[in-house]
Amino acid sequence: MQYCYTIEVAKKIGVIIMETKVQEIAEWMLQEVKEVGTLHQEVAVAYIVQNYGEQYLYVNENGNQSIDKDVKKLFKKMHGGRAAWDRDGFFWAWT
Repeated sequence: MQYCYTIEVAKKIGVIIMETKVQEIAEWMLQEVKEVGTLHQEVAVAYIVQNYGEQYLYVNENGNQSIDKDVKKLFKKMHGGRAAWDRDGFFWAWT
């Protein structure tokens, strides 16, 4: 069975899928930092690339791969201040 969508419908479907993936990634990050106690950015980046693709990453001003801002924003909202970012070690730690 084939589906034919208008551009508007296809864009809405794409946005819904993207929002769902952002939610899944943020939930994984939260679970990981809760269970392990820390979550290193390089581990999160590798997991995201392997499971969701590079569209959920960007290259920051220092030339490093970073996690999509929407993902980090949702993750921050979900942990409610219970995970702290360590700038020197590039990881989150459960507090």
